[in-house]
Amino acid sequence: MTDLLARTAELVAIPSVSRDEAALADHVEEALRGCGWLNVERIDDNVVARTELGRSERVVIAGHLDTVAPAGNETPRVVGETLFGLGSADMKGGLAVMLDLATAIPGPAIDVTWCFYSCEEIDRAENGLIHLFESRPELLSADAAVLVEPTGGIVEAGCQGTMRARVELGGKRAHTARPYLGRNAVHRLVPLMARVTEWEPRTVVLDGCEYTEQLQVVFVDGGVAANVVPDRASATMNFRFAPDRDIAGAKRYLAELFAEFLQPDHGDEFVVLDEGASARPDLGHPVLARLLKASGRPARGKLGWTDVATFAAHGVPATNFGPGDPELAHRADEHVDRKSLEAARADLGALLGG
Repeated sequence: MTDLLARTAELVAIPSVSRDEAALADHVEEALRGCGWLNVERIDDNVVARTELGRSERVVIAGHLDTVAPAGNETPRVVGETLFGLGSADMKGGLAVMLDLATAIPGPAIDVTWCFYSCEEIDRAENGLIHLFESRPELLSADAAVLVEPTGGIVEAGCQGTMRARVELGGKRAHTARPYLGRNAVHRLVPLMARVTEWEPRTVVLDGCEYTEQLQVVFVDGGVAANVVPDRASATMNFRFAPDRDIAGAKRYLAELFAEFLQPDHGDEFVVLDEGASARPDLGHPVLARLLKASGRPARGKLGWTDVATFAAHGVPATNFGPGDPELAHRADEHVDRKSLEAARADLGALLGG
């Protein structure tokens, strides 16, 4: 059996920070082209390999090649049964499992599309999976999809949506010695900030999975000079919303939440800066139900946004499932252990019948 810890270390040793995935894509492509049962295509730094066995079902198993910037953890380091290193949990452990299954199972019980894609960790406009759907959607056509994000071997169903919005408030400049001649826009932010601080999260349960919404102020901007009453100030919020809301509903909710603080005659504005749709669990789908059974543990809702939503937006039910602890993602001490890798390999192998 493949030493998955060593294979993950090999992948960690190949740098693949976002926009610099070419070397890792080369490595993956070479491994897959050695398998006569796979039809392999390379589109930019995205590698897609498909079986064409005429099975009645097809599943996409996908993982991103890129990592975040290093934090002194570029070199893989094995301590006992644990591998430390950049991307070891998010998600080169998952990539190692994918490569092992793709190259070891020539006759899966269902057809498989293996998708290794670029630029997941940065702006969605550069996301390789999105570009594949735009340029070659036929390559990703399937009954269901599994995104091999780190989940600790637990099916993390669906995902929260995300929205970044800014409230910008106006004021009137004046000298700070005579503030009564002006209107302080920064001070006007105070009740709005209090609204966010006092806000109570809403929890939704779908298919037995719990999703708790979150709202945080992530940027505050304002001020002109030390002796000037500021005439503009803004607060930017990130809203993580449950899968029972769509983007339009999330926008409407935030707009209503902050409406009382906006006075158009002062030039106040509420602006949505970016957004990502949520995805429902879809655990009733036969392929995803079989994966859940193979995992042997109850599903839980996915905290945060993933490309499960990208698949869902194209009509492909999807879920998150992979090795590694999601709470270790992007940390300097990021790591994955052998047990997690082997368990994920066994459960995904059971899904494929290999």
